[in-house]
Amino acid sequence: MTEAATEQAVHTRTVSTTVNGQARSADIETRLLLVHFLRETLRFTGTHIGCDTTSCGACTVLLDGVPVKSCTMFAVQAEGHEITTVEGLAPAGGLHPVQEGFHEEHGLQCGFCTPGMMLTAAALLAENPDPSEEDIRWAISGNICRCTGYVNIVKAVQHAAAKMKEAS
Repeated sequence: MTEAATEQAVHTRTVSTTVNGQARSADIETRLLLVHFLRETLRFTGTHIGCDTTSCGACTVLLDGVPVKSCTMFAVQAEGHEITTVEGLAPAGGLHPVQEGFHEEHGLQCGFCTPGMMLTAAALLAENPDPSEEDIRWAISGNICRCTGYVNIVKAVQHAAAKMKEAS
């Protein structure tokens, strides 16, 4: 393929979405993955790139409150949707109960999986404010942690659930 033909084959489109409560818009190539849109275009680098196959969950973000793996979703698919990254989890000037739980219960070691784990946990608690250990383990089963053995991650989610229950 000639350079001119390659340039013609690349399609761009304006994508407008809401990220962490703020309207965002950018002209992007239609083949751009959501994880790269968030990290490179919008500079939300808390969303990590781990495997590019949806196996690890490091790239998990919330799309309209539902956990999705941003490494296999095109950014154009997020058009008109609300995206929450780990940067948008905390209220202004504080920590989200899930973040507090991870801190208090030592739910992280290297921290690479932590953003995806936190967003998955937040979605679980929004749907089920009193999850069992089995519920928590099932919810985070799409997120791989190579450091912790998951025990403290489960405790962190339980801590967050208790904190949220106490606040309501």
